[in-house]
Amino acid sequence: MSDGPEPTAPPEAEPAAETPLVAEPRDGADVELLGLIDRLTVLLDHSDLTELEVEVGETGLVLRKPGALLAAATPAPLEPVSDTEPPAGAEGLTVVGREPAPPERPSVRAPLTGIFYASPAPGSAPYVHVGGEVAVGQVIGLIEAMKLFNEIKSDLAGRVVRVIPDSGALVKAKQPLLEVEPL
Repeated sequence: MSDGPEPTAPPEAEPAAETPLVAEPRDGADVELLGLIDRLTVLLDHSDLTELEVEVGETGLVLRKPGALLAAATPAPLEPVSDTEPPAGAEGLTVVGREPAPPERPSVRAPLTGIFYASPAPGSAPYVHVGGEVAVGQVIGLIEAMKLFNEIKSDLAGRVVRVIPDSGALVKAKQPLLEVEPL
């Protein structure tokens, strides 16, 4: 027998209804896209990069760390790729369709993204130099991507007016590498 009221367990608190931060995906493609964005965000957070840009076809995605916008001296103009809204919960993400300003002269463009090297080895002469001539099929540099060195060959012939990236600089696919004045 008990002398007083029998102790009872406190009523279990019912979990509060969570308001989703992200709208429910409409189909499998949305789930894939959101998963990709999550993976890219984690990659950006765990790297020394302040910005990560991905382009597939006409669609581009730029992820920036919060302080990156303050550090940029002149932000690049952003244009929407399509009339559709980005997925809900994509705060901090900017979808852009960027066309680099065309160079004044014809240029040899990078076929892939990677680190550009102007010479075959450190301290050796560069493949091409300003004022020199370049022929179609001539090696103009190397791009290191995924620990492989890819020879970059010219698709233009003429006199080299400008070598755009510095040796050791990151170049993006379709970025101009050399400006060439046709002969």
